[in-house]
Amino acid sequence: MAAAQRPDAAPDSRGSPMTGSRPPKAAMLVAQRIVRAIGRAGLRPGDLLPPERAMLETYGTGRGTLREALRLLEFQGVIALKPGPGGGPILMNPAPAHLAGSLQLLMQLNQAPYREIVAARAALEPVISGLAAGLIGADALAELAASLARMRENIDDTDWFRDSGRRFHQVIAWSSGNVLFAYIADALLGILDGTVIGTDDPGDRGAAVLRAHEEIYAALAGHDASAAEQRMREHIEAYARHAQRRFPDTLDQTVTWDRLLT
Repeated sequence: MAAAQRPDAAPDSRGSPMTGSRPPKAAMLVAQRIVRAIGRAGLRPGDLLPPERAMLETYGTGRGTLREALRLLEFQGVIALKPGPGGGPILMNPAPAHLAGSLQLLMQLNQAPYREIVAARAALEPVISGLAAGLIGADALAELAASLARMRENIDDTDWFRDSGRRFHQVIAWSSGNVLFAYIADALLGILDGTVIGTDDPGDRGAAVLRAHEEIYAALAGHDASAAEQRMREHIEAYARHAQRRFPDTLDQTVTWDRLLT
């Protein structure tokens, strides 16, 4: 496949001839101001934003522009619109599925195959595991131990085994101390879960996956960054070999935007 073209390479008569950028729409500017105000006010997920009348005055804009700005934020998972008396925009914690959807769309437009996601995991997750080893706390270690217990108890149940294994990787990613790494790793897991290569069949390699997770857990519990990185690298490389052996055609398929993400 030819190298992907830079998305800003084409000139645009409405913007810069060098970057193709366009001035942001009024609704986008208002949405950005709302996000900045959320940060200044220290709002947390579950908090209500000011009512529409107050925001119209604060941002000096029309009702149509404000509502478009709120729809932009709702689409990104930043807010939900609570109906009824006392309702309004409520602050949310955006799920990694929002990033996963954007990545799927971009990959489909660039005709990028699923094997590129597997390669990204192989590059990223060992680094994440090494970072997590130095930062992981007792609560996260307890959750990893619980995930391992569920995997042992459900080694013959594909769905339980897969979901517990995915949670194991999520906890490690969110223990890395790097929120961008965590969102990316979580999003990649979500994309792969929509394919056959995202399902580890316990009857096929469940014992090997469980053993790898136990070794990763031991390295994390010992706060051994080098061992955690190496054990994760070996685990992802084994997964990549398994996927190549069992599902080469799936790996070569273009990522599509229409898969349901959970």
